[in-house]
Amino acid sequence: MPPMLDRISPLSIPWIVLAASVATLGGAYFFQYVLGYAPCHLCLIERMPYYFAIPAALFAGLLSREANLGIGPVVLLALCAAAFAINAGISGYHAGVEYKWWAGPSSCTGGGLVSNSLETLQAELQSGMRTPQCDKAPWTLFGISLAGFNFLLSLALFALSSLPVIRFRRDARGLE
Repeated sequence: MPPMLDRISPLSIPWIVLAASVATLGGAYFFQYVLGYAPCHLCLIERMPYYFAIPAALFAGLLSREANLGIGPVVLLALCAAAFAINAGISGYHAGVEYKWWAGPSSCTGGGLVSNSLETLQAELQSGMRTPQCDKAPWTLFGISLAGFNFLLSLALFALSSLPVIRFRRDARGLE
């Protein structure tokens, strides 16, 4: 096993995952409510794994023992890793839609001139807001959209959440 894996304390991993998940959602809410960037349909879907990871990482941290994580926290972090892997797929897909690498869902892409349904049009007229299109990146930094940053963060959190599982399997094989 590479020494890099042993540099991060197993007991700190749930707390790092928790902090990164809270910060990511906080950033999404900051962009939405402070800066005024309304989330598209795919953006809202990309938030769901964080809603799961926050309590899972919190419980994993609380269940951790003094010497090691124990099986409960390892299982919870494995579930977090699965959620982040799924989110990497969703946000990677969304980033690809924004960069026009492939077509997105017809329900939230297109020219933006006509609403997709009568209900959507009525809601937009009543609120005075247009539903954002999934194929338009409203904000970028160094050419990377928010969906692109979410993809990178999800990959990093997947790797971090996987470390306890890798260590557990390594240690279990060492006992045989």
